[in-house]
Amino acid sequence: MPRIALIHALSHSVDPINAAMARDWPQATRMNLLDDSLSADLAASGRGLDATMNKRFADLADYAVGTGADAILFTCSAFGPCIEAVARHHATMPVLKPNEAMVADAAGAPGPVGLIATFGPTLSSMPPEFPASVALHCALAEGALDALNRGDADTHDRLIAEQARRLKDAGCKTIALAQFSMARARGLCEDATGLRVLTTVDSAVAELKRRLSGSAG
Repeated sequence: MPRIALIHALSHSVDPINAAMARDWPQATRMNLLDDSLSADLAASGRGLDATMNKRFADLADYAVGTGADAILFTCSAFGPCIEAVARHHATMPVLKPNEAMVADAAGAPGPVGLIATFGPTLSSMPPEFPASVALHCALAEGALDALNRGDADTHDRLIAEQARRLKDAGCKTIALAQFSMARARGLCEDATGLRVLTTVDSAVAELKRRLSGSAG
């Protein structure tokens, strides 16, 4: 059975990906690494994804590889360049950015695509990862992450769904939820818009299964 290292920068990402893995790929062995200071430090430092942040990601990946991981999935979407550096260093194994599988799914979906985030830096780092052929409309669900942090998941989901509805009204044909912590709002967004709603969680699990199909068991 393949061993998948799940590396998190937000505690809210842990449950969605573990639930999806248990549901869609129970044969895989999971390990979870959480450093919930990564996102806070990125937001507070003003230095962006500097050498220090890259070193922190390299150290986390090296630890995961040392435990026998067959693949690494990072679950926070604001750190793309750091994850790309890890992927280059560990080129013999799958190293996935949280959003890359969803980006590929979005490239084949009806457009324009409405991309919603609850963490502001994600809307700077993630859009360049989409192919130029994807017409992308971005929206920040302001206050949603704060609501989730204080345990108000209903408000979190409602604020995301409001942005999904706004993006539909702006002409979007597909909705994409940028962060693992947002996957819980998928159903409400589908109800609010009637559109296909992509999540990083579901796309990532499907892509990991595809890449490691020879050892999936």
